[in-house]
Amino acid sequence: MGFSDVVLLIAAGLAAGTVNAIAGGGSLISFPALLAVGLPPISATVTNSVSVLPGYLSSVAASRIDLPQRRTLWPLLPTAAVSALAGATLLLVTPEDAFDFVVPFLVLGATAVLAFQVRLRRVVGQPRALAGGRPAVRAHVMVAIGSLYGGYFNAALGVILVAGLALVLDETMARVSALKNLISAVVGVTAVVVFALFGPVDWLAALVVAPATIVGGQVGARIARRVPGGVLKAAIVVFGTTIGLYLLWSAITGRG
Repeated sequence: MGFSDVVLLIAAGLAAGTVNAIAGGGSLISFPALLAVGLPPISATVTNSVSVLPGYLSSVAASRIDLPQRRTLWPLLPTAAVSALAGATLLLVTPEDAFDFVVPFLVLGATAVLAFQVRLRRVVGQPRALAGGRPAVRAHVMVAIGSLYGGYFNAALGVILVAGLALVLDETMARVSALKNLISAVVGVTAVVVFALFGPVDWLAALVVAPATIVGGQVGARIARRVPGGVLKAAIVVFGTTIGLYLLWSAITGRG
């Protein structure tokens, strides 16, 4: 790995950590960077999951003030861990090409859910606040879907989690973003354990990217806290749409 490769990976890590903390999707920056320095697709995928984990943990630390009460969070974490385990296992045992065509539609669908959140709430019913008690079944379903996706293909996990949680939880965007950071961290830890044991991780590349994501995660979490909810929501919708269209174009053209 040359000097230019190291510079590229550090820059990608900084950007990925910042974007993940704000809206998710930072892996679309770090993943192509890992491909660019010569890693095969599967190795780049699992190495990316390892690399962005410190950024998730950094985001949790920076946004912990916005998290709801702890007792309301614990029931969601096992759901996230089990679903992430299933997703990580799927990545290692199934062909990657088939899921590449599903990913863009998952991202675009999640973004649409967030964009039309108010109208969709009329269909699913009134959302509940976490502070009022245990999470509803709908919250577990949203976390399970997002975590399964995140264990398999980490990119845009935050967009999917924010979209689903904002639909079923009556919380501010800052709190939803903080909860997204926590769940993303649980997904990341679970996937990293699986990949460290069974996946082709390039540890040198991971050691270059990971510290940069920590700095980026701190910056992104502070930005998310200060930006008004409506602006943050609009930014996530725009970013999620861009991610989804990029993934769709990549799947159609065969470029990653």
